[in-house]
Amino acid sequence: MLEDITTEQIARRRGIYEPLTESVRDIIDATIRTEVEEADVAKARALVDEATALLRGKQIDGAYGIRYTSRGESMPWGNPVIGIRNPTAPPLFVERDETGRYWSDFTLGAAYEGPSAHVHGGVLALMLDHVLGEAASFDGTPSVTGTFEVRYLRTTPLGPLHIEAKTERREANKKYVNGHISDANGVTVEASGVFIIPRWAR
Repeated sequence: MLEDITTEQIARRRGIYEPLTESVRDIIDATIRTEVEEADVAKARALVDEATALLRGKQIDGAYGIRYTSRGESMPWGNPVIGIRNPTAPPLFVERDETGRYWSDFTLGAAYEGPSAHVHGGVLALMLDHVLGEAASFDGTPSVTGTFEVRYLRTTPLGPLHIEAKTERREANKKYVNGHISDANGVTVEASGVFIIPRWAR
């Protein structure tokens, strides 16, 4: 979806919606961990329902999608990994350096738990697929996941984590990318993937 809006308008929208997302993210965590009495749960539910009705007063049809400005800036704000309007996203703020290495430092809490006090393996795979996909775009050509393999070396604890990925080589329309997630004690998950340049971008 193309939107002809200025950088200032993007910043204004971000300033409006990102704090809302952070508040909803906080209530998700609170909902998982609360032990308040039944009356307080009912009161909280009523407040949440009221807020939901307020927000549904005006909304788009369908998913948010990836929106682009006429200058080519992307706004993937509904994305489940990096979306600043998606409270289920951590979110990751992915950085890159001149070598083509992409990385992010982030924290996962109660909403991402699988094994007790550890991250669900599917969540780890989701994040790796996304960051490997970003690394595959290092040369400016869009790429989609062709094959994707994850190796769990040990369980990944909830809390501060690091993710990184880099394209190792390109052969014709295929890019071979490796990455991993680590905690303070080293790598917990490794991943590799083959990313394909779609026909329309060749």
